[in-house]
Amino acid sequence: MPEDRPPARPPHGQTSPPAWWERRILRAVLAGMGSPPVTVVLWNGEELRAGSGEPVGRVRLRERSVLRDFVRSPEVAFGDAYCDGRLEVEGDLAGFLIRTFRPGRHGAAWLRALNRVLGGRPHPHGARRSRDNVHHHYDLGNEFYAMWLDERMVYTCAYFPTPEATLEEAQLAKLDLVCRKLALRPGERVVEAGCGWGSLALHMAEHYGVRVRAFNVSSEQIRHAREQARERGLEKQVEFVEDDYRSITGTWDAFVSVGMLEHVGRAHYRALGQLIDRSLGPDGRGLLHFIGHTRPTPTSPWLERRIFPGAYMPSLREALAVLEPRALAVADVENLRRHYALTLRHWLGRFERAADRVEAMYDARFVRMWRLYLASSLVSFESGSTQLWQVLFTRSADTAHPWTRAHL
Repeated sequence: MPEDRPPARPPHGQTSPPAWWERRILRAVLAGMGSPPVTVVLWNGEELRAGSGEPVGRVRLRERSVLRDFVRSPEVAFGDAYCDGRLEVEGDLAGFLIRTFRPGRHGAAWLRALNRVLGGRPHPHGARRSRDNVHHHYDLGNEFYAMWLDERMVYTCAYFPTPEATLEEAQLAKLDLVCRKLALRPGERVVEAGCGWGSLALHMAEHYGVRVRAFNVSSEQIRHAREQARERGLEKQVEFVEDDYRSITGTWDAFVSVGMLEHVGRAHYRALGQLIDRSLGPDGRGLLHFIGHTRPTPTSPWLERRIFPGAYMPSLREALAVLEPRALAVADVENLRRHYALTLRHWLGRFERAADRVEAMYDARFVRMWRLYLASSLVSFESGSTQLWQVLFTRSADTAHPWTRAHL
């Protein structure tokens, strides 16, 4: 974290006390957070206490412009001010957010209304826009992600057999869990929509003897996946296609999507369901693995604008719109929320250890932006405001799927 010290020569207006309306904005912002017991240090050195009880953290506002930004967009203002260094959180950011974030506290009505408007905008998800959205996040460079992901470059929720398992062990366990849920058999054909760096496709082929065709629009990820296929001698079993999932054709024994539904867009759920329906054979089955909410919730405006453009995390009911109009039946649902919280703890710890190298690649603002993204994601899963669903589905009249869940 940057050292807390006031600038040598404060800009004009940065030493005068806050006006009455600035104090009112600050009180409304804190009320919108649930009035956490924190100390706020203003640009002129004045300290304000919020909430009751012993303060659990200190926030330093370096510039009064932060309060003006809160009027336009509270959540975007907090995120951008933190990234710019105009707002600083003393000590551990994740710890501060965990202590101050209270899900279910609704706060000021005007803050809720602003976030609904700013976070609830419809976003187009055509093939070109989807490619641009993916490029914004996933094509930052494989070297960047390799600094803090596991050795297989798995950028989705891990599955921890025990809380003490390493990240590498947990990601391998997740890959195997998906394969067991799909009850894969040697010689079967699997299509994957959104394959990341190829870890699942390669695992399915190498350990379950299936043939895989995996789609992804990220050039960086596809390049890495193809290199891994060559190195592991799996080129004849796995084909990585640099194309949109809507280009999937043919008939397959299994369909799998891990971490892609968040980027599809609600307006395209039925079309995705049609694609799955025409892609699966008579005994076909599939699995959707996605981040979601317990009820429909707008995407965080800051997250959508700065990290994941076009993203939407559906409720379970919303996600089932992919399956319900078709002859596809839900066979199993599992919530891995706590596993994702632990995954994020590992990612954040590794990211912090690599922060100096990341800053050398990009800049200090980029480091703060990704620190805030990982820390706030960790808090959202630990608090229960965000979930991780795995939905297994089969044909409605399926009789081939295992009789019990013992294979899991």
